Amino acid sequence: MTTPRDLAKASLEAVKARNKEAWLAVYEEDGLVQDPVGVSRFDATGNGHRGRAAIAAFWDVFMANQESFDYTIHHTAIGGDEVAAYATLHIGLKDGVKFDVPVLNVYKMSPNGKLASLRSFWEGG
Repeated sequence: MTTPRDLAKASLEAVKARNKEAWLAVYEEDGLVQDPVGVSRFDATGNGHRGRAAIAAFWDVFMANQESFDYTIHHTAIGGDEVAAYATLHIGLKDGVKFDVPVLNVYKMSPNGKLASLRSFWEGG
């Protein structure tokens, strides 16, 4: 049985593998990505990216300058159909700059066993 924790890991693994199609396949057709939550350079309205086309466009912007992506999950906690994951993202840019971003990601699983939403809380977006 798939859990929200399984979906969170599948999402992160797809990003690490730089596999856009695998990442999109984890989400419902009408899924929502808020990364980060609120107004940011990735989301001028702060409403997030809803639906497969919008999520795919977010991927293209998010990944445009990245050379590498890895992560460390420090702790997860499941509540119902959601999991909160405290993690550090390890990002390398094409210009050679590398940095870590602490995040608190909240993933919600749909009744179909896919991600209904990702809400990512991090500063500096």
